Formats: sequence, structure tokens, C-alpha cells
Amino acid sequence: MRPTAPESRDVSADKGALLGTLVALWPYIWPSDRRDLKGRVMWALVLLLAAKLVTVLMPFTFKWATDALTETGAGTGTATTLAWVLTAPIALTVAYGGSRILMAVLTQARDGVFAKVAMHAVRRLAILTFEHMHKLSLRFHLERKTGGLTRVLERGRNGIEIIVRMVLLQLVPTIVEFALIVGVLLWQFDWRYVATIVATVVMYMWYTYVATEWRIGIRRKMNDSDTDANTKAIDSLLNYETVKYFSAEERETARYDRSMVRYEDASVKAYTSLAVLNAGQAAIFSVGLTVVMAMCAIGVRNGTHTIGDFVMINAMMIQLYQPLNFMGMVYREIKQAIIDIESMFRILSREAEIADAPGAAPLAVTAGTIRFEDVRFSYDPDRPILQGLSFEVPAGKTVAIVGPSGAGKSTISRLLYRFYDVKGGRITIDGKDIRAVTQTSLRESIGMVPQDTVLFNDTIRYNIRYGRWEATDAEVEEAAKLARIDGFIRMAPKGYETEVGERGLKLSGGEKQRVAIARTILKGPPILLLDEATSALDSHTEREIQDALQQVSKNRTTLVIAHRLSTIVGADEIIVLDKGRIVERGTHAALLAASGLYASMWNRQREAEAAREKLAEVGETVDDAPDAPNRNPPVSPEDGNPDRPDGAPAADRAEAAA
Repeated sequence: MRPTAPESRDVSADKGALLGTLVALWPYIWPSDRRDLKGRVMWALVLLLAAKLVTVLMPFTFKWATDALTETGAGTGTATTLAWVLTAPIALTVAYGGSRILMAVLTQARDGVFAKVAMHAVRRLAILTFEHMHKLSLRFHLERKTGGLTRVLERGRNGIEIIVRMVLLQLVPTIVEFALIVGVLLWQFDWRYVATIVATVVMYMWYTYVATEWRIGIRRKMNDSDTDANTKAIDSLLNYETVKYFSAEERETARYDRSMVRYEDASVKAYTSLAVLNAGQAAIFSVGLTVVMAMCAIGVRNGTHTIGDFVMINAMMIQLYQPLNFMGMVYREIKQAIIDIESMFRILSREAEIADAPGAAPLAVTAGTIRFEDVRFSYDPDRPILQGLSFEVPAGKTVAIVGPSGAGKSTISRLLYRFYDVKGGRITIDGKDIRAVTQTSLRESIGMVPQDTVLFNDTIRYNIRYGRWEATDAEVEEAAKLARIDGFIRMAPKGYETEVGERGLKLSGGEKQRVAIARTILKGPPILLLDEATSALDSHTEREIQDALQQVSKNRTTLVIAHRLSTIVGADEIIVLDKGRIVERGTHAALLAASGLYASMWNRQREAEAAREKLAEVGETVDDAPDAPNRNPPVSPEDGNPDRPDGAPAADRAEAAA
């Protein structure tokens, strides 16, 4: 069964929401679908009670052994005295040692039985948060930093474990033990001892509460600085090459050090405040211990108590100190754990911007016709991106979207994938509004080859198979052949098991792009979305990939987001965007003949290529990189020659100029 979110996610250390947090976590500690875990909880409670009964019994065996050793008149003869020494005190001492062993065994058995419950709760909540992060919109992830999110998940997971274990393995046992000790003192001594101990505990807990509340702000600052330092470190390491390009190692180190300075200062304050807390707790308890022992000493002197009573009250108080100290630690750790999971629960409380509509049905693509009907969209209300966009991609046809930078081309692909929802109008596939179908089925029906390909840090086979996980090795290799990367893979020492590195950085841009193309070919969707799919390829490979893509595109609806105009001259229709509106549409030849924006962009790309060729001829530029752009001579736009003009850099400059 999939984990579900807790009903109450209002977790804040400022509100003292321990009870609310426990209510939120209880369904995971006592899961309705796991009878075995419920049984473990019950057994843990039984072992807990047994361990505490033995714990309270231990001081009595200590008292009886002491009284036996100090008892006068145990016998008159030497033999009688020797028999008494060898029996009663030793037997009681053995009983004392045995009770300590039994207490330890019961306590450890309790912890072992409950461990499965605690870690199951941690796992389910970690899965819930991880899954919820994937449900949140692209906007959320663009606003966040990966390092910060992973830190939130890590600290939240640890915080949940602390809360679950502390409450049921420390807090509840301590309350039980304190209640038993109060009963014993009332029975064995009198109300004055109980009053003294209760006053000590109340003062101890009050001081712990005040000091811990003071430390919350310090702990939060330490967490914030830790997250900031971790984020900067991951960000810098992910951009390793960029750092090297600009010789910015010292600047990055200084930037990281500034975060670590804040973390150092916050950590010093945290440890200093902890020392103050521990010292105050020790002082309060020591005063209470001294008072009750003094009272018992007076009783021994007056003959109302024995030496054994004096030893027992000391042992019982020392024994109380450990759980009482745990009470302070439990409260402190639980409060700090709540701080640690605040961010996790804040993420859980954030509703997904894009969600399936109630009763959404899976998308069944029959033909694959895509329609944008008066689509309006903006990331920011003050800056509209698409303004009443309407066009159709007929089933089995190829339509290309071109335009200057900022025209809204990439936004179209994001809307089609439902990374965002339109603000007005609608997008349909085979007449069905994509907001009325499940997101999973929608995305399964579309194959995407992005301009910027990021791969998983795994093998080439893993990254290609990601397109269709159940595919066989033979199918994976066939997709690689169609993407013209099989030969390269087989030349590698490990072949398809070659590791691609973080974000695929062990591969060249062209190799990464071909892996992405192979992944989409393997997926075999009825709709293709190509966002400048050959931008990272050299001229020769580009022709091969274009041929492969054209073959794959047959009988598939294909939408191409293009920057390099030479790649879309064969499209059934080319739509030219400018400032979120369609300004031109038609075939490549028709648009050139119209001498409008498209023709201007085409001419600029050809001029940029001509200038580049001229520089190459006089030896002022040399570019022998394997992914170098094509050097075909410039062709006049009137003839509509589909030979590729320039590589992506020149195309980008042309778009910017246009």
C-alpha cells in the first residue's frame, strides 16, 4: 500500500506542537494495514513495563544486602556468623546483580522488538516526502536548490527517527519509572520525600523547558547555515567545469567558507548553550539528592531508618537521575527534531500546483492530433508569455515552432507536458483537454528529446532503458543503433555498462544527445516533441540523426521547437512566434517568399555562416572539434536549399539579433 500523508502537517517548534507531531506520526507507528507491527508495539510495551518493575526492585536488593551486612546479632557463635555472612548478604548481592542483568536484557529486547516499527515509520514518511517532491511543479523545483532539498530530506528522516524512538523508548518508560518510584517512596518513607523529589523534578523540567526554548533559535540558525553551506558545496561541485573555466577555485572556496563561518558561529553557540543546560540540570538534581539524603541520615540517627534505607534512597535517586536526564534530553532532542522536520512537513503541506482532476481518465491516443486553442500563459502575471496562441499539429504530421529568443517556444513544450497549466484557452490531444486526463498517461504518450540532456549517474544501458524500463537488452541496443551511438558504445571497454558520470559529464554533448534520442526511440510514443534535438551534434552526425528522427517520426505527430532553421525546412508547417503571438505560418519555401521575420532570421543565419567561412578561409579561425558546425558555403535564401547553414551559436546570435 502506498503511504499517505498525515492529516495534520502543522509542525512547528515555535508552537510547542509535540502533541500535533505525535498525532501526525501515529498512523505510521500504528499502521492500520500491518498487524505484525501492531503486535511489535504491544510486545514492546509489555517488555517496557517488565523492565521498569525490575528497575524499581534493584534498590531494594541493595538495601537488603546492606542491612544484612550491618545487622547486629545475626548469631552468637563463629560458625553461625560465618554461615550468615556466606548466605544472606551474598545471596542478596547476587540478586542485585541478577536484577541489573535482567533489566538490561528486557530493555534491549524492547529496543530490538520496536526497531522494526520505528524504521518502518521512518521509511514510509521518507518515501512520502520523496514522492511528494516529484509531484510538486517545475516552478517549485526551479525556486529551490537541489542541495537544500536533499538536506531537508536527510534531516527530516533523522528527526522522525529521533521522535519515534525517543517518545516510545525514552519518554514513556521515564514516566512509568517516575510513577513507580513515587509510589515506592510513599510506601517506604513518607510524603516529605515524595514532595522533595516532585519539587526537584518540577524544577528540573521547568529549567529544561526554558533552556531548550532558548536554544531553539540557535539550533535553527545552525540548521540554516548548514543547509546553506551544503547547497553551495553541491552547486559548486555540479558546476566543476565552469569553476575551472574561470579559475574561480579561490572564489568558490571563499564563498563556501563564508557559509562555514556562519555554521561555526552557530555551532559554538549551540554547544555553549548545551553546556549551560547540562550544568543547570546537574545542579538542580544534586540539590534534591542532597536534601533527601540528609533527611534519611537524620532518620538513621534517630533510629527510624536503617543504613540500608540510606543506601536505597541514594541508589533510587541516582537511578532516577538517568531517566530524568533522559527526560531533559528527550525534550531537547524532540524539540530539535521538530525543528529538523519543520521544512519536511512544510514541503508536505505544499499542494501540488499541477494535479490530476477528480475522475481523470488515462489518455488513449488514437490519431495524435494536437491543438492549441486560444492558449494564454504567463509565469508572472505582469509578463505575459503566450497571448491567444492557436494552432494544430495534424496526426502524423510535423510542425515546427521558431522565433526569436523569448518568443515562448520552450513554454509550449512545458505546457504540452503539463509542467504548468494554461491560464486561458486549452490544449487538446485527439479532442481531449490534457487537464482532464492523468498526467502519467499524458507523459507516457509523448517522447521528449530536450536541447540540454542530463543523464543519470549510471550506465549507458540504464540511461537508454529509462525510456521503457521493461525493454530487453536487444531492444536497447537496437534503439542505440537507430540513434547512431551503438558503434561508439561498443568501442568503450565496458560497452553498454560504461558509467556516464554525474549528469553524464563523461560523455560529449553529442554523445549525451544521442543517448537521449535512443531513449526516446526506445519509448516509442505516438507523439514526439523535439527541442532542438541535434543542437549538440557535428554536421555529419546531425545528418545521420536527422535521417533517424525522420524515420522515427513517420506516422507520428511531431512538434519541433527549433533554433537552427536548417533542421526544419522539411516540416509540413512552420509557425513563427514573436512575443507570444503567431506572426507567420507556412512551409519553408512560402515563408522565404513572404520576406518576413522567418526570412530575416534565415538570412541572418546564412550571413553568420558566410562570415565564419570567410574567416576560416584566411586562417583566422580554426575549429577541429568533433562537434564542429557544418561549413557548407552560403546559399541564397531564394533557392530554399535545405543544406545546414550554421551551428547553434550562430543561430542563437541570429535569433538575438532578430
